[in-house]
Amino acid sequence: MEQTVRKLNWLYYGQMAIALIVLTAMYYAFSKGLYEPLDRMSLTGQIVQYIVIFDALITIPLGLYLVKYFKPQTEDKYFKCAASRILLVSNAMPLGIIAFYWMGGYKSMIWVAAIAAIAWYFSKPTIGKMEQEMNQAAGNEETY
Repeated sequence: MEQTVRKLNWLYYGQMAIALIVLTAMYYAFSKGLYEPLDRMSLTGQIVQYIVIFDALITIPLGLYLVKYFKPQTEDKYFKCAASRILLVSNAMPLGIIAFYWMGGYKSMIWVAAIAAIAWYFSKPTIGKMEQEMNQAAGNEETY
């Protein structure tokens, strides 16, 4: 179990590293004027907003519910479900950061990234969480 949680923690913190790298790169490009900010009211700006928002609306709840739905009984299946949960929940962080800077500091997009970061925090793998999710009781008992 410890080995599985250790692998999941690498993935968990790797997602935050990716978000920080994207944040640094976009801030650098924005501050140096390497691109022209996108008008948020243009058709392209609205499409980017819709993509980021719908991505967060679909992947965050899906990722948080994934383990409860599949009810993994083995460590291998749990690893796959938990890794999918981490990837699904945290993919809106870099997308929100990119959209924030690409639109010249549009605050709504940084809020999407913040919501994804909060959901990412709740997907942190621990041994206790793994034991609890692998030994889910039948019925509608909560696992958190």
